[in-house]
Amino acid sequence: MEILTPDELKEKYTDPWISPYHEILTLTDNDEEKIELIEYHPCPIGSDWVISQNKRTSPLVIDAKRDGNKHTFYLNKGTAELDLQPSYTAAGIAEANIDSDEIKIVHAGLAGAGVGAALCRGKATGVKRVEIYEKGGGSKLGKAAVITPKLKKVIIGVDDTDIPTEGATWTLTNNIANEIQNEKGYKYLEHLTCQLYPNNPNKTRNCVSIALVFAVEEEQIEDLIDIIKQKLKSTTLSENTAICVWDKLDIPEEVQQYGIEAKKSMKYLDEVKEIAKRNGVRIESVTGEAGLIGALAAIGLYNNPDYGIVYTEDK
Repeated sequence: MEILTPDELKEKYTDPWISPYHEILTLTDNDEEKIELIEYHPCPIGSDWVISQNKRTSPLVIDAKRDGNKHTFYLNKGTAELDLQPSYTAAGIAEANIDSDEIKIVHAGLAGAGVGAALCRGKATGVKRVEIYEKGGGSKLGKAAVITPKLKKVIIGVDDTDIPTEGATWTLTNNIANEIQNEKGYKYLEHLTCQLYPNNPNKTRNCVSIALVFAVEEEQIEDLIDIIKQKLKSTTLSENTAICVWDKLDIPEEVQQYGIEAKKSMKYLDEVKEIAKRNGVRIESVTGEAGLIGALAAIGLYNNPDYGIVYTEDK
């Protein structure tokens, strides 16, 4: 077994068939029973082949998706035996485990998938070190453990920053998130626009709320929330700006249902506060409380972005 840092790997292995991943991140929550693995693939729009193979091959993979070159795998913690077969089940995740402040993902694959398992992933930004068991290539097996820092996922729902005459919540929140990433290094992962009830008489215009998603170390969570509140307070045009915060991988069913209902009908603060309290969602007023209605809906719709953007009519 070889144990190498990304820099050591880059210096030792310069073969022309090694195409390094751009970045790899691993996220979990306080329960530490599941892991979210995010990999930025070397190719411009990623690889559906990699997604399909891992879903088919490894029982640890709950689900996986591709968004451009961003691959996201939702994993159960543990180990698994892989039945690797050329073409059909050629790549898979054999282990996903958490040890203190590190997360270890063991990839195995045949031929090119084996090169990806060890040498391509090992050169990525975000990797601490790689343990190479088999290098792969040609028709050989490749197998390696990629060790990365343990990060926490933080979803922040935001609403009510604009007024009827000016402003735009989606642009303001995106600018704030980019500023935080540039200033603090907190990884800005996603920005989702959620279409809410279009007949709401209190809307400014389009009636949308925003979910911002970050990956940070556990001790950085409070700082992240404080900075977002400060930046919103100094830039919002509304007296009703508020946020909701969720830092677990799974969204509670009741919150998801609330998000669906918020697309079809009016929602009110009392209900928001009750649902948030029952499910452990943190609510924070920035300049007011009305924004909590859309902010909670954004968290509820987070795992359903295709539906989240759809216009729906209350029948």
